[in-house]
Amino acid sequence: MTTEAIAPPPSTKSQVLRSFDVNDFPAVTGLEEDWRFTPIKRLGDLIKATSLTGVAPSVEHGDLPVGVSVHEVATADAILTPFDRISALAYGSAAHVTKIDVATETEPADPVVIRVVGKGGDAAAARTVVKIGAFSKLTLILEQVGTATLADNIEVVIGDSAQLTFVTLAEWDAGTVQAQHVKFRVGKDARVQHVQVALGGDLVRQFTSVEYAGRGGDAELWGLYFSDAGQHFEHRQLVDHAVPDCRSYVGYRGALQGKSAQTVWVGDVLIRAAATGTDTYEINRNLILTDGAIAHSVPNLEIETGEIVGAGHASATGRFDEEQLFYLMARGIPEGEARKLVVRGFFAELINKIPSEELRERLGDVIESRLAEAGA
Repeated sequence: MTTEAIAPPPSTKSQVLRSFDVNDFPAVTGLEEDWRFTPIKRLGDLIKATSLTGVAPSVEHGDLPVGVSVHEVATADAILTPFDRISALAYGSAAHVTKIDVATETEPADPVVIRVVGKGGDAAAARTVVKIGAFSKLTLILEQVGTATLADNIEVVIGDSAQLTFVTLAEWDAGTVQAQHVKFRVGKDARVQHVQVALGGDLVRQFTSVEYAGRGGDAELWGLYFSDAGQHFEHRQLVDHAVPDCRSYVGYRGALQGKSAQTVWVGDVLIRAAATGTDTYEINRNLILTDGAIAHSVPNLEIETGEIVGAGHASATGRFDEEQLFYLMARGIPEGEARKLVVRGFFAELINKIPSEELRERLGDVIESRLAEAGA
């Protein structure tokens, strides 16, 4: 009797399977390292199907500034080669591609706001391709609202010396399930600051990856999430340093309250042998507000060269700082109000990364209402 040899799992993120064909990926059991924290059954067709036929959310926007256009196209070149089943499913099942183009040297005075509105219905797929022209400088805000069961890929190409602040807001209605992959390709001397906010939905799993197309690229990935009872928010990053003299910084913060509230953060940074002069750091902090909430935090570094500027990671999960509460209460502030001040302070740095006063105020109001509902 002969037995078939089983290939060992990849030893590095650079060796994982990549394919545009969903059928190339084995069925997901939930035992795999990349899926062990995810409630697989709640993904439904997003994890089981080989094609999705539901209607994708609509894309809405107001007047656009000169140099910025949004339109649907039948297809578009991909910078994301999927390395999991759902991103391959999104690529193969999307009925069209939403294309956001920013012309060279475009500098709008105000943020460009795009709304993705889910209408419910069967599981659907979506693809968005964003191209930022060289020497442009702008803020792009992508608001995701409504109800959906959605697999979607967002692919962002940032031209040489361009500067992009990209805010993605998941403020879905209850019951929404989303599995999203955001991919950045950062040009020579270009800079991207991504602020990823997750507040709504039942299960939101967001994977962000970065690659560099030239020296001097700079990527900052910031994340803010607040998980309530029953919500599962999962954030994963892969920053792939394969080009010399590039920088990355990852900073995610989350708060959890309520029974079975769960968050997952997994940060992977790969520094390849050619990526001399790399400077990178990643940190995740979680604030547990009530019993019954669970936060998973896993930072990872893979370093193939010692000729770097620096590389590090940190992770911390804990409850309220009792010293801060005591300090505030000793000055006459009631305990409930003191707790709100501590949480607002915990998120303040990330909220201030958003260059939109209206959106900053909205996020502050949502956090305030969450705390009020919990009696904080």
